[in-house]
Amino acid sequence: MERVGASGLRIVWADGHESLYAWRDLRALCPCAACREAESAPGLPMGVPSDIQPASIEPVGNYGINIRFSDGHTTGIFSFDFLRRHCRCEACLPTQSTEG
Repeated sequence: MERVGASGLRIVWADGHESLYAWRDLRALCPCAACREAESAPGLPMGVPSDIQPASIEPVGNYGINIRFSDGHTTGIFSFDFLRRHCRCEACLPTQSTEG
């Protein structure tokens, strides 16, 4: 289902859909509370290094993965539902723009 490469994470879903996520995009999308809080705080832009890489990727139950990033960030759990909703392929982008 998942394949990790130097540039990002590739997931081929059970329905055959393929999603590709750049490591930098995943780090910027981190759903953990600390990142969401920092994102909403005025004057505190979240900088993500352009050369960010995963230090490790571990499964979390049957619902997601935990990515430990090379910048030391370790608390992001990416559910498969979250990842699918954030697919940036050409087929998914029009759907995302109509969801509110």
